[in-house]
Amino acid sequence: MKRPKLKKASKRMSCAKRYKIQKKVREHNRKLRKEAKKKGVSKRVKKDPGVPSSAPFKEEVLREAEQRRLQIEEEKQRKRQAKKEERAQKRKKERDDAKNETEPKAKKARQDNSRKQSEKKGGPDKNSKQYLCSELNKVINASDVVMEVLDARDPLGCRCPQLEEAVVQSDGKKKLIFLLSKIDLVPKEKVERWIQCLQREFPVVAFKASTQIQDKTVQAKKSRIVPSNEVLDRSRGAACFGNGCLTELLTRFAANMESEASLRVGVVGFPNVGKSSVINTMKGILACNAGVKRGLTKSMQEVHILKNVKLIDSPGVLASPSNPPASMALRSLQVEEGQETVLEAVKTLLKQCDKNQIMLQYNVPDFRNSLEFLTLFAKKRGYLLKGGVPNTEQSATVFLADWTGAKLSYHSKPQENQSLPAYMSDTVISEMKSGWDLNYLETGNQETLKGVKFPSLASSISFISKGPTAGLLSVNDNAEDKAEAPTTEGEEKQNDENTEPEQTAEETNKPEETEKPQQASFKKKAAHVQFQSVPTDISLSTTTTDDAYDFNTDFKRSLPRKWALFACFPVPRSCVIMFMRKTVNK
Repeated sequence: MKRPKLKKASKRMSCAKRYKIQKKVREHNRKLRKEAKKKGVSKRVKKDPGVPSSAPFKEEVLREAEQRRLQIEEEKQRKRQAKKEERAQKRKKERDDAKNETEPKAKKARQDNSRKQSEKKGGPDKNSKQYLCSELNKVINASDVVMEVLDARDPLGCRCPQLEEAVVQSDGKKKLIFLLSKIDLVPKEKVERWIQCLQREFPVVAFKASTQIQDKTVQAKKSRIVPSNEVLDRSRGAACFGNGCLTELLTRFAANMESEASLRVGVVGFPNVGKSSVINTMKGILACNAGVKRGLTKSMQEVHILKNVKLIDSPGVLASPSNPPASMALRSLQVEEGQETVLEAVKTLLKQCDKNQIMLQYNVPDFRNSLEFLTLFAKKRGYLLKGGVPNTEQSATVFLADWTGAKLSYHSKPQENQSLPAYMSDTVISEMKSGWDLNYLETGNQETLKGVKFPSLASSISFISKGPTAGLLSVNDNAEDKAEAPTTEGEEKQNDENTEPEQTAEETNKPEETEKPQQASFKKKAAHVQFQSVPTDISLSTTTTDDAYDFNTDFKRSLPRKWALFACFPVPRSCVIMFMRKTVNK
């Protein structure tokens, strides 16, 4: 009987009833076993005894059985994956059908028309080199002032001679200035020397962009009132330096122009030098897409900074394949396009740095090559795969992002006595500097350098620059470089084969490398070499074993002919003494 206060009936019963049920269940199971025994049906599955040890070809039989089991598992996995894909396609089709039913007919018609027009036109591929070069040329032609952004860590490697020559030789009397970005990642004395070196050719503006610009599409949330005693966010990423100097400089230049049109400033440079970040900092909002990934900007974009000043964002300059591997790893998009792996890029970058500084910067022990460094780096950061295997791919991606992004501090040596390029002359330099307020620019750079917090020289990695990086302004230049590329690639492969362990920049100057060709030629001509009976002087420093025997220290007389062979190779002392005793007894 169901009790009134409980929602469910109680399952409690008397013990006599419970025991009676258990007894009937046992009798029923006993009856089933008895009938199965009469029919000869056995419920237990016989255990597989396996292949006996005395059976011939036991290993082959076990191997075939294992292969057969793996094939069955793969087949099951394949069928399971096919069913998953089929279900996913079915769900997607149902969603599309439901969406099409709810959409109005007018919207469907517009989408169909736009799709047909795009198919007829065949829109340009924004990732193609031809499109990127055409967009860059549009920016150069539409600009009154071309501002080339240079990474302060390697300003010489960020310069593109082809771009500078195109601006200098243009008919529209365009101006070219340098903007030295990411100055907070380089020691102060290096930044000052680079500004002095670059000012000999073009005006230079020191700049530190802000990396914490908010998106203009995001609505500002109602924030609580911040008390006066609370510390505001004054981090290094949010701070910006050089913005006022650059804005005032462009404003004064626009005021001196004869035309009433607004000043158009084209911001150009190699990928990930900070072009879009400079524009966002001057605008104060996220007007251009910027990030650590290289090649985000695909087309030109105009941004109004002031009433009479307009900045034009451009895609990065494409690097020519004829450049050195270190320049290609930093300035090109080979990794993003899949032409080069991240491991190869890290390998080339490690060769241009001091190993000790890399060890101190990333807090890893001594390593022999790039693969060992990435393994240690992955273990340090916790980049592990299943089973605790270090994820070298992820560690290489992080290392490359540190070098191309605004995080790692490294510097290159300024070249003060460098000669002017062929397209530069004294008249061109004076013409490029005319119209600018150079005195105000100098004072503005000094104020910028006073406000920035620079890293120390000891905490910065010294980098060997490979000089200016050749760029592509048209696809025809790329075709000419491809014809020269196979020879350089073949030479690089030969160099990689000859040098098995990697060496840093300091180790390349050691005399050990000059001895390698001599050793190789010695091995090739070993069959034609005949040993002479004249003893050779071997010092203890040249022997490779501690137990080597030196004839010159123990014997002053000349050696017999049969003993002269020992003078050419380091031999253990015990072997030499045994051989001498046998010959003396005879």
